[in-house]
Amino acid sequence: MTRRTFIAALAGAVAWPLAGRAQQPAMPVIGFLNTTNLDYRVAAFGKGLKEIGFVDNQNVVVEYRWADGEYNRLPGFAEELAARNVAVIAATGGLPSALAAKAATKTIPIVFTTTTDPVQAGLVASYNRPGGNLTGVTFLSSILIGKQLELLHELLPQVSTAGLLVNASSPLARYEIRDAQAAADAMGITLVVLQATNDSEIERAFANLSRRRIEAVLITGDALYNNRRNHLIALAASSAIPAVYSYRESPEAGGLMSYGASVADAYRWAGYYTGRILKGESPADLPVQQSTKVELVLNLKAAKALGITFPLSLLARADEVIE
Repeated sequence: MTRRTFIAALAGAVAWPLAGRAQQPAMPVIGFLNTTNLDYRVAAFGKGLKEIGFVDNQNVVVEYRWADGEYNRLPGFAEELAARNVAVIAATGGLPSALAAKAATKTIPIVFTTTTDPVQAGLVASYNRPGGNLTGVTFLSSILIGKQLELLHELLPQVSTAGLLVNASSPLARYEIRDAQAAADAMGITLVVLQATNDSEIERAFANLSRRRIEAVLITGDALYNNRRNHLIALAASSAIPAVYSYRESPEAGGLMSYGASVADAYRWAGYYTGRILKGESPADLPVQQSTKVELVLNLKAAKALGITFPLSLLARADEVIE
């Protein structure tokens, strides 16, 4: 063998494994589109992925896009992920993110989480046969507002005027107002709707509580409010007003009480469905899952600070009592 032949052969032997590695298929990419960054929701989504065999940065890559409660940022993020040609878009930020993803692509599979009826919202053709490129998980939230008001009335039967804090820019606001008003009318409670779409409006709403004679307040589970959970809890405490929240993170952080869906359960399902699509199943054939698990969480320390005692009827039904 000549020296030139030997060098060529050696170069080929070195280049072959390098070329082989270069030709290995890239890991699939999931676009995660959400309105708010909460670690436990990401962890629950990852748990669902792992149940079907996928782990972030091992055999799949998750690219995150957070709108920080600003719904107008979602369409741009969705278009960015669609242009990136991700394998699946996990539109987990409720109806706003699902609608943004749907508008951005008709071909990339989309897995949504939403608290509203996905058929009524135009996301899917039916629960059992979604059709198109979307499927996902629904979980109870906005429709529980009437129940939240009932629990507030059970805790404080003397309350005659209650407030409802809603984000008017959310597509769910009209449903939340409708359901809360129906429950208030049934209980003979005067409902005052407080619309707040930014920090200054939130501050103004709480500053006006006493002037408007509001004795307690329901805070909807909007992404804007989730991002400002600690601030809302502090405002409620400084105003000495009982507040009911939609998700357990609020009483865990010092709020009075919450009644709402187990968001972790819904996100786990979303992760699991995303994994099934990565394995080749079509969203058109995956029935929309309905996560119906709800939780009542009470915070005794917050109640004591307000001079409130939870009745035994609530304590007995609570999923968790924080001391």
